Amino acid sequence: MKNLLGKITALGLILGSAALGTAQIERLDLPTMLQKADDAIHGTITHSEVIRIDHPVDGPELYYTHITVEGRSLSTGATESKVITFHGGFIDDENGVFNSESPSADDVRVGAEVVAFYVWTDNMGGDLAGNAMYAGHGGIYRTVKGRKGTVVLGRGDGYAVSKNITLTDLDAEVSRLTREQR
Repeated sequence: MKNLLGKITALGLILGSAALGTAQIERLDLPTMLQKADDAIHGTITHSEVIRIDHPVDGPELYYTHITVEGRSLSTGATESKVITFHGGFIDDENGVFNSESPSADDVRVGAEVVAFYVWTDNMGGDLAGNAMYAGHGGIYRTVKGRKGTVVLGRGDGYAVSKNITLTDLDAEVSRLTREQR
């Protein structure tokens, strides 16, 4: 019995290690992000809403935050308004959920000027379809006005926008990469 228990424990450790070995954090540079995302939009967050879905298969209390970004596409330059969705959020002090991959409250506050990458998803969970923020908190970047114009704040190595870059330079790079990838 002791030997059987030892074998079961060893098997469990091996299987658990194998499962952990497949989970990886995706490092994204700008070309990779543009290959995976549908587009990026630069603009102002004009609306934010948290919804709750209770789904018969995916389970109860699925919380999602929708932000509306009004601005322009970085790949086409067209003026547009996009609703972009990410997991997590709070309806009130007692109803909601944190998600470790969600952007910070400062990143998605109404009035913030941002660059956001998104991809259409048919089912984010609970049969919710929409433009999902690509790469969670790694898919949205704050901007600030500076002497050289608007600057997109980088997040460091492994992110699509790794270092601070002027919006003009990011626009040019996105346009160039989009042309090359077509």
